[in-house]
Amino acid sequence: MNGLCRVIEKSARRRASQAFRQPAPVHRIVCLSAALCLALAASALRAQQPAGNTPQQPDNGAQVHTGVTSGLDTETRLDNLLADHQFLRVQSQLDQLPPRTAQFYRGILANRDNDLKKSIELLQPLVDEVTASGNTGVPADRSSSAGWNTAHENLLRKALAEDYLREGDWAKAADAYQALATRLDGKLGRDEQDEIEMPLKMLPLAKDNPPMTVDPCDPFELQVSKNLLGLIDIPVFVDARPHSWMLDPTAPFNLIARSLAKEAGLTVSTDAVTIHSLTGRPIQVHMTVIPRFTIGGQLTLRNMTAFVFEDADYFFPQTHYQVEGVLGYPALQALGSLTVTDNDTIYVDPGKQISAAEKSDEPAGVRFFLDGDQILVPLGSTSGQQRMFAIDAGGQQTYLTSRYYDEHANDFTGQKMQLFAPRGQSNPVPAFNAETIPLQAGPTKFNVHFIPVLTQPLGSAALDDIYGVLGVDALDPLGSYTFDYRTMRFSITLNQPRD
Repeated sequence: MNGLCRVIEKSARRRASQAFRQPAPVHRIVCLSAALCLALAASALRAQQPAGNTPQQPDNGAQVHTGVTSGLDTETRLDNLLADHQFLRVQSQLDQLPPRTAQFYRGILANRDNDLKKSIELLQPLVDEVTASGNTGVPADRSSSAGWNTAHENLLRKALAEDYLREGDWAKAADAYQALATRLDGKLGRDEQDEIEMPLKMLPLAKDNPPMTVDPCDPFELQVSKNLLGLIDIPVFVDARPHSWMLDPTAPFNLIARSLAKEAGLTVSTDAVTIHSLTGRPIQVHMTVIPRFTIGGQLTLRNMTAFVFEDADYFFPQTHYQVEGVLGYPALQALGSLTVTDNDTIYVDPGKQISAAEKSDEPAGVRFFLDGDQILVPLGSTSGQQRMFAIDAGGQQTYLTSRYYDEHANDFTGQKMQLFAPRGQSNPVPAFNAETIPLQAGPTKFNVHFIPVLTQPLGSAALDDIYGVLGVDALDPLGSYTFDYRTMRFSITLNQPRD
């Protein structure tokens, strides 16, 4: 009982301080040392000894839990569930809401489910009404156009801006992010400002760019390699010139090194912007359009927008590795279904876009969701014990958060803690090292080994409200893992024993 009280208390503190905060951008520079480990003083160890804990019980069906909500009115409860990424539970309660309020939540859920057309159809009229009202910071009663508070308007406008960005409509995305920044000027926290910095500053450079198109292509496979950072490099052709670009499904933009853009004879914009959220330090980026970009010699993208970084800003002196380019979401979603195997082969099935009805046919694996720059996957049994994790196929680091620790504190009784600093976090926190953690994606069970388990929140809602982050060190031992952007399903296979 004491453990459950501690969970509720921590959840209340997080919800009070982090409601509607969206994920802070993760620095895309990969730390070459996985953790900072220092011995703690004996007094600190005693202060952190785990107490008893009672796990949360599942609701009806396979619900996803990342927090605790009770004794709240319907909209407040839904707001907390949404901030906790409990999308299926939000969806199950929408019929009891007034039509306009339900429209708001359905639009946000469609954004998380990457159903861009539906999300835009639901959210754009609401944004237009809010803009016409001229009001912010008023009570959150959405029965009229004047009834929007700052947090809800932020959530509404940010989701719509993300829709246009994922759609590749550079002009509308640029306008949507500018409207968000202007309307909520002085009302966004530092993390929220950092999160929108890249699209807010970079999209105006691409505002007049033509839309990217994809040539029809049959399913194919390609051999990839692991770079000196331990991440996947994919063979590409930049206007018929062969190169290797780093795979990063969470990157919102495609990136290219200036030397490569010059070699390919690309036209680079004269205008540039300075950003800091990409690498954690100020860098300048320009923009270019690649007329013909081919992945694996098979799939051709035309008029692909990429942002140009200086070579030195993505160079790793410890390994002498130079990033030539980064394949982010705009290119990867064109691949349709992407399966990465343990023998450095990727299988691609561009296929046709799948309808909402076909998505409900429950293909293999589990649904995944997009929330800001995070790919979120519910892992656990199909009987209702699912928990939300982030998948970071462009990062080396796997760890479990204090949300996981809250439910498993007894497992670490008597163990020694160390300090651990997740990538992009400057302040280390006490953590245990778990030898084996059992997880499950749909019907497939798998284990991850020697994983840091944080005992304290990091102060970032994006991380504290999930149960963990799975990087390539957790994905590589699998037989394969698949992101199917057509069905929004994530699935895995296990590594088969070899003779």
